[in-house]
Amino acid sequence: MKDKCNHNNITEKATKIIKILKETYPDATCSLNFNSPFELGIAVMLSAQCTDERVNKTTPSIFNKYNTPQDFINIDIKILEDLIHPCGFYKTKAKNIKAYSKKVLEEYNGILPMDIDKLMTLPGIGRKSANVIMLEAFNKPVRNCC
Repeated sequence: MKDKCNHNNITEKATKIIKILKETYPDATCSLNFNSPFELGIAVMLSAQCTDERVNKTTPSIFNKYNTPQDFINIDIKILEDLIHPCGFYKTKAKNIKAYSKKVLEEYNGILPMDIDKLMTLPGIGRKSANVIMLEAFNKPVRNCC
């Protein structure tokens, strides 16, 4: 049976596409504002079904006061919901942020893991979010195939 995924062909095509994108958009950067990988995880969660512009208007006042897993564990859920309300789906996002913070603190000693599989075990972080975190926070692009 022939392998369904031709890694060499996909890698070659991806490399060409990346080269074209870098030439076309040389100054492209992540549009979410963050000061740490942990904050990026929260910003990425807030960006679901929301614009990055709205997230960037919402997070400065939050991150100025709350920026560690312990801070988000300690914040009252209703206060967190009020703070993130402009980003939509605030009840689910607040619940995920609290659970994400708890897991990061308890399982990773407050430091976001630099491993895509571990990132995807965090509440509110799926494959797409984990890829963004790997690239933007850790400068480690992840190759997904098949």
